[in-house]
Amino acid sequence: MKNDQLSIQFDERGLVPAVLQDAATGQVLMVAWMNEKALQRTQETGQAHFWSRRRQELWHKGATSGNVMVVREVWVDCDADTLLLKVDPAGPACHTGAQSCFYRRLA
Repeated sequence: MKNDQLSIQFDERGLVPAVLQDAATGQVLMVAWMNEKALQRTQETGQAHFWSRRRQELWHKGATSGNVMVVREVWVDCDADTLLLKVDPAGPACHTGAQSCFYRRLA
């Protein structure tokens, strides 16, 4: 992953939303939150790390399930306040076992 020294605009809680997209199919898999440490760990390891707002701790996606997200590229939107991670998923992205967290359509 290349770091173009962009200044990421973290919110007042020190977080930025990260959208995960399957690099091969383009399917949106999930949305999670990253703080500076999660982004740093992601760049260091090549696997997605996030900040859990509920547990208030850093988490490595797939550490328990084995469904890691291998990060191919990290993109930053025009306002530098949202990240797009293009990933190779090692299994389902959703904790329910669904391939994507976006499997329900709003009526």
